[in-house]
Amino acid sequence: MNTPLVDDSQVRAAIQQAERAFVTGQRAEGERLLARARATAPQHPLVLNALAVQELQSGKGNAARELLENALQKESTNPAFWVNLGTAFRQLEVPDEEMRALEKALALDPRHLLALLQKASLLNVQGKPRAAAGVYERALAVIPAEAQLPPQLRPAIERAVAAVRENKAALDAFLREQLQPLRSQRAGERHDRFDHCVDIMLGNRRAYAPQPTFMYFPHIPAYEFYPRDHFSWLAEIEAAAPDIRAEFERVLAEDQDRLVPYVAYPDGVPMDQWKELNHSRRWSAFYLWREGTALQEHLARCQRTAAALEKLPRVDIPAHGPTAFFSILEARTHIPPHTGATNTRLTVHVPLVLPGQCSFRVGADRREWRSGEAWVFDDTIEHEAWNDSDAPRAILIFDIWNPYLTATERDLVRAATVAVEEYYGGQVPWLGRN
Repeated sequence: MNTPLVDDSQVRAAIQQAERAFVTGQRAEGERLLARARATAPQHPLVLNALAVQELQSGKGNAARELLENALQKESTNPAFWVNLGTAFRQLEVPDEEMRALEKALALDPRHLLALLQKASLLNVQGKPRAAAGVYERALAVIPAEAQLPPQLRPAIERAVAAVRENKAALDAFLREQLQPLRSQRAGERHDRFDHCVDIMLGNRRAYAPQPTFMYFPHIPAYEFYPRDHFSWLAEIEAAAPDIRAEFERVLAEDQDRLVPYVAYPDGVPMDQWKELNHSRRWSAFYLWREGTALQEHLARCQRTAAALEKLPRVDIPAHGPTAFFSILEARTHIPPHTGATNTRLTVHVPLVLPGQCSFRVGADRREWRSGEAWVFDDTIEHEAWNDSDAPRAILIFDIWNPYLTATERDLVRAATVAVEEYYGGQVPWLGRN
């Protein structure tokens, strides 16, 4: 007897409706729709697969296997059929056949989430937790950041996260043990770059790249915080910090009207993360030099600070550098993540007033300010700051040339910046600090 012709799209629609009903807990409706599809097209591969899923849920692995092998004879390119066949083999405790079925699914779709999760689970059953963790990591990587996963998947995802975390911790401990003899032999040498490398490899920290808003200079190191030994003058500026603080405190007491909002975008400019701080004194500045212009009255008020800064390799680009200012962040204020204009310069922070609970992040490295300790960082790497205390925090900020630029490269950067400014007639919004 010939099988009557069936509209394939109608069968597929009916199966989708039935699956949706089962997922949403409408079991009776799902069974009705599936029975209707079965009566119309009993040998359609999607019908056979849907019936097999019902058998799997009842623990009838043999019946499910028979249905799925029949479905795969008709349509062998659907990875879901192979995953379900793998589940049948799991119930039948035939791990080699299960793995074969899952590999077939992944050959068709290497990013098939269910296949990856089940393969990792099988590897765990086979006593291969390290291999399982690697597959779990692949599974987690295919999930879109904003994906809304069905509730029934959450336990498997939680197992995946736990397995990856435990494996990374075990690998971390193993590496520490293996590398300890070599570290001891080279105890007098720096390991911080290698430690950074291993932290990224283990997922303990994220790798951040420079994202300048204006000029990216390639082939120079992208340190978040630069090593202190790159700057022989750091100790000298730190020694001057008490005098600098005294001048700042006088400014704060007597020159409040000269403090200006650090973030000051004009109307009509997309502000994104700066909406709350734009034109706000919650983050204010008292400039000594501003984009290459010396504020003589301010410098006269802070002569010891000016003298300390004059000795340093500050950026000197007409209309752009040097810049130096006292930065005041009010209590309970957060500076959101942002990046600076160019990695041809670096930024220096000298802490002056630290009321406590003040921190700063560059890339994956978050630090607390410490009295008397300055640092140098690349502000083209995403950074942000917090003052979680109940009083204002104050630091001295200024920019210097990146020490990896040669004298010729500095001259070329200076000339190019001036030329771009000239080309745009001085109206280049992305040349600013924010």
